[in-house]
Amino acid sequence: MSQRLKITLFILTEDYVTNSHIPNISEIKTKKKKMDLRLMGIDAPLFHTLQHIMDTAGDDSDKPVNVPSRNFVRDSKAMAATPADVKEYPNSYVFIVDMPGLKSGDIKVQVEEDNVLLISGERKREEVKEGAKYIRMERRVGKFMRKFTLPENANTDAISAVCQDGVLTVTVEKLPPPEPKKPKTIEVKIA
Repeated sequence: MSQRLKITLFILTEDYVTNSHIPNISEIKTKKKKMDLRLMGIDAPLFHTLQHIMDTAGDDSDKPVNVPSRNFVRDSKAMAATPADVKEYPNSYVFIVDMPGLKSGDIKVQVEEDNVLLISGERKREEVKEGAKYIRMERRVGKFMRKFTLPENANTDAISAVCQDGVLTVTVEKLPPPEPKKPKTIEVKIA
């Protein structure tokens, strides 16, 4: 194996995308093209998942492939497609996510397992009026999701979320620092 990391990228045909079909290893081997994605500046969780599939596939096309579940693939795509900025202030953490065209009812902000902030939702394609057809579809549609593990000093009871001009801002207040314990004086009795 060479020193340079080479990632195998396979091109999914339109049939795969429209029918939500996960290809088997023989289909992948006939459709794949080798590229060095590092040179192209591509580094995304989805490509790491695809590389893992190819690494575990082996050369024997008759053996079944340990393919991730559809939910795992869906969640990986949703997380990769939802970039976010995270800021820390003296009294809070702020998570900023671009959500153009979404209404507040399309967005969910939840806390799971007491310390995981989950931002999720769905962007739906608008209905096509009669007589109109798409010439090009480039805007993202579908489910999106991001999970953030909150620090120990995050106050999960003091979280606010505001969506303005297509930008969601979630603010998580910090817990006050614990007060230093004062020394306790023990009275010494004379026996």
